[in-house]
Amino acid sequence: MTDVQQELAPAPPLKLAIRGVGKSFAQGKAVVHALDQIDLDVAEGEFVCLVGPSGCGKSTLLSIIAGLETPDRGEVLADGQPVRGPGRDRVVMFQEHALFPWKDVLGNVEFGLRFKPNLDAKARREVARFYLRMVGLEAFAHAWVHELSGGMRQRVALARCLAPNPRVLLMDEPFAALDAMTRERLYGDLQQIWSARRKTIVLVTHNMREALTLGDRIVLMTPRPGRIHAEHVSGLPRPRDINAPHLAERAAELTAELRRALGPDEEATR
Repeated sequence: MTDVQQELAPAPPLKLAIRGVGKSFAQGKAVVHALDQIDLDVAEGEFVCLVGPSGCGKSTLLSIIAGLETPDRGEVLADGQPVRGPGRDRVVMFQEHALFPWKDVLGNVEFGLRFKPNLDAKARREVARFYLRMVGLEAFAHAWVHELSGGMRQRVALARCLAPNPRVLLMDEPFAALDAMTRERLYGDLQQIWSARRKTIVLVTHNMREALTLGDRIVLMTPRPGRIHAEHVSGLPRPRDINAPHLAERAAELTAELRRALGPDEEATR
């Protein structure tokens, strides 16, 4: 597709629309303003990364999109419909894998499929095996959770999130507890899966290089209260290597921008 054709091509439909979202929490006698006036659009099939320091409300915003938290102000629309609570169209992958130790790998992936209409036991098993193949773990279908490495457990968790075919995958720092080599393997896995399925993904991370490796768009957030400081299109060709010099240079630029936005007082508290 030429540059002119790309400019004339219709924009993909809007998957998420976040409008004027604010959220506060009581902390003893004080009130913590977690989010203030958050406006963000996420297109269908887009991979968006929310990046910022602790306390900027990234995870709170993700929970609001998931319907696990209710905003004090504003609203979130998913496919044009207001989010009133959790839904099967939005699945969250947390930092902890949250797998069931009394089920084997295949049973864990099958679990979310129990709520899919018109899927009998045989069909559920076939779907679960398909997603285990996608994350490279079909050979471990009957292994127990305690027999898996940390990276393998997160791959099972990813397969379990993808199996019900949600419209939006929400990821809350799912790789933070893993060692560097395991993370890099999962970055490659996730890029391949995203390229194959074009799932809409919103990922929360502290790691700028991780965000640039995975995301189409990087949303920089600042705290007290949490606000969107800036948005940047990655523009880097896929597949991406987190160790590539050009990616590291771009990450350093965005990190410097975020530090300037935080200011010396905020930097000192990190």
